[in-house]
Amino acid sequence: MMRVLILLGAVSLLAACQSPAASAAEGGIPMSIKMQLDKQVFSVTLANTPAARAFTNRLPVSLQMSELNGNEKYAYLDAALPAAPQSVGKVAKGDIMLFGKDCLVLFYEAFSTSYRYTPVGRVDNPSALPDLSRRGNVSVVFSN
Repeated sequence: MMRVLILLGAVSLLAACQSPAASAAEGGIPMSIKMQLDKQVFSVTLANTPAARAFTNRLPVSLQMSELNGNEKYAYLDAALPAAPQSVGKVAKGDIMLFGKDCLVLFYEAFSTSYRYTPVGRVDNPSALPDLSRRGNVSVVFSN
């Protein structure tokens, strides 16, 4: 009986330690999508959120993303996504988040913030992102 309880505890611990990407795949969405910025293609690992699942159902999506604050590009989506904003404390370069219900944001600089966002995904190799600070609008295509 004790062995069964220990085994169940270990299985529960392993399930709790799964990465968001693994959980996302189990939820019926791909673990990653592609993001094309200019002619460069990046892999994006999706967050395990309803917003990420809803976003993938709309792919492919082409956006003209505008500059804001010297650290992010943003675009308003045609329709709202299911938002569950949370205090993130710090944004990392390559984070892709939802602000409000319909504003998709690509962060190209890390910074601390008191704003609340819904995680959508993260660029797998954010150091390869081009310098976007000196550019205005950029065209971005998200696809499977």
